[in-house]
Amino acid sequence: MSTESSPDAMSRSVGGTEYSWCRAVPGGTGVTALALLFSKPPNLSHLQASIQKLQDSHPILRSKLRSNPSTNTFLLFTPSASTPLEIHTSDLAQSYYQALEHEMNTNAWRNQDNRVTENDVMFASLYNLPDQKWVVVLRLHTGVCDRTAAAFLLRELLGLIAAGEGCVDKEIVKEDGMGLPIEDCIPAGKANKPFWARGVDMLGYSVNSFRFSHLDFKANGLPDSTQYVRMQIGLEDTDQILGASAYFQSHCFKFHPFISYHLITYISTILNWGCKSRNIKLYAVLAAAAFIASRASKNLPDDKWEKYSLATLIDCRALLDPVLSDHHIGFYHSAILNSHDVKGGEDLWDLAKKIYTALENAKNNNKHFTDMADLNFLMCKAIDNPGLTPSSSLRTSLISVFEEPITQNSSQSHKDIGLLDCIGCASVHGVSPSLAIFDTVRDGELDCACVYPSPTHSREQMQDFVDQMKKILLGSNVSQ
Repeated sequence: MSTESSPDAMSRSVGGTEYSWCRAVPGGTGVTALALLFSKPPNLSHLQASIQKLQDSHPILRSKLRSNPSTNTFLLFTPSASTPLEIHTSDLAQSYYQALEHEMNTNAWRNQDNRVTENDVMFASLYNLPDQKWVVVLRLHTGVCDRTAAAFLLRELLGLIAAGEGCVDKEIVKEDGMGLPIEDCIPAGKANKPFWARGVDMLGYSVNSFRFSHLDFKANGLPDSTQYVRMQIGLEDTDQILGASAYFQSHCFKFHPFISYHLITYISTILNWGCKSRNIKLYAVLAAAAFIASRASKNLPDDKWEKYSLATLIDCRALLDPVLSDHHIGFYHSAILNSHDVKGGEDLWDLAKKIYTALENAKNNNKHFTDMADLNFLMCKAIDNPGLTPSSSLRTSLISVFEEPITQNSSQSHKDIGLLDCIGCASVHGVSPSLAIFDTVRDGELDCACVYPSPTHSREQMQDFVDQMKKILLGSNVSQ
């Protein structure tokens, strides 16, 4: 099976998962923002040329999305003579985070006139901050660019900017045509489910949704914007959470790589440190901390149970036929929705192990493929009927996490171009969880971009919630 459409066939209908995102984005969920903070003013012509190279190499980035609200149909197409993407410049943002939030809440795909529209799937902006810093933001439709693809684009863009400044030479990966929808790449038989089983699962998802506990809502009804809070954890504490021990690596590798690797593994095991010694992944610990923090915020008696829902996003590229890589731009994630009962006094690592085991069991049963259509259907039903969600808030779970974190490391070329920081996340004020966590391990330190809907949740509430999560992760004494 080819992973690409014909170079001449530069239009196609959206797939099932893409369709769900095309329905979700106009309501406020799925506007992806990739923000880069610089200490040096980017050369506008070099930036324009770099973005043009990305679009030339990945045709889906220069495509347009045709939307017909009256029929709820969507088409991706690449114009035969596309015009260069215009970089919007602004002096209005007062801070890096304000620019990021503004981009997530700028929605070119919102259709208020009920007419057929054609919109680009990517936009670019340059913000001049008052403190002699500059922010470059790429804003993308999540339906054509998932987190893995966004992280790849970020690396490519930084490489191209550095090349334009003469810092490095940069070759860029090229794709032929627009990639296929994820549904067309699922291995034969993996998505099969008997009709009766599909009905039972749909009923189960619907009934369970009324039993889920949520954070307190500060306002009822539909939220109208997405806000951002950040959780950062230092190198040594991240080492203890992951159990990978970059701190010990940096000190032990001067002896011998083989010896230091086994020494690190031994130390992590005997001290019972982190994910590595317990054979679990970071997402499970983040979810466990969120569950414990949520329950702690309600001052419940220890014997009172709460049922929390967790949406875990899985990058399926390595599981598809044929296998895809991160340079295949598109949306190739699937979600698994699990629920967990939490009482007072839960141990962080025991709960994390349960969360990890539940996801592994679901994956072993191919639920990331068999339930894909079910969850897409329920997502669209929630969009059409907000009253089916708690307080008409469009909240479908407590949190969402990614199965794997993004790993980023600084380089000399980043310093040469004045890169200070980078953040990638997406809006969530349409149908979505109360908190979406975009986790990155950057230079060995955990850095989580956390986004939430407003005014459903307040900034003070969510900052406190994330702070409590951090205390739990660091092992502080927090009432559970």
